[in-house]
Amino acid sequence: MSAKITLVDDDRNILTSVSMALEAEGYEIATFNDGEAGLKGISEGAPDLVVLDIKMPRMTGMEVLEKLRETSSVPVIFLTSKDDEIDEVLGLRMGADDYITKPFSQRLLIERIRSLLRRQSLMNTSETSQNDDEADAEKYNYGPLEMDDARHLCSWNEKPLSLTVTEYLLLKTLATRPGIVRNRDQLIDMAYGENIYVDDRTIDSHIKRVRKKFKIIDPEFNQIETLYGVGYRYKEN
Repeated sequence: MSAKITLVDDDRNILTSVSMALEAEGYEIATFNDGEAGLKGISEGAPDLVVLDIKMPRMTGMEVLEKLRETSSVPVIFLTSKDDEIDEVLGLRMGADDYITKPFSQRLLIERIRSLLRRQSLMNTSETSQNDDEADAEKYNYGPLEMDDARHLCSWNEKPLSLTVTEYLLLKTLATRPGIVRNRDQLIDMAYGENIYVDDRTIDSHIKRVRKKFKIIDPEFNQIETLYGVGYRYKEN
């Protein structure tokens, strides 16, 4: 089955041109031209990925994302204006997986979508697992941290955390090699794949959001360390 993508933007030219390009790639597309209608459409349509403009009437992309993250970890790519650096960072901290600055190349957007859907597919291995033993093999325990690839579940001291695909992959990259420093380029390759350009602040924003989620359930959480000018590492127990 082709992936279902929901595109929300108040610019009808973008809706038309991008939806045509994505349909030509074999994706099933639903479009909405304001945030309120987009949120309703996402909730009812259960897409595999959402492309979301930030500045829209009735409900901004930020507001849509905030509501969406209360119930869903569906991958989200933000579309931002060239001068909206603050919005980009806030969006990533709120749980967006990626962002693209307008005006953008449709080919770039398609490559980012493909990358994100590949990551999502890796997290959905439970659908193709042949038996319970195979699913159990995809579970990892790192002290109080438990990660279950097959079900895309994560918990800390048996308390569940809701992580986006990008957040999950970044955490797993760090936790599987405690004590080993990962620089930002390595984390980008692990989470986004090679040949995808993502700047450093994107990774920094994802890490900050992961820490924030852990601290909500454990204010003493400090397992993810920053080595300024170098990268990040997960503390050894």
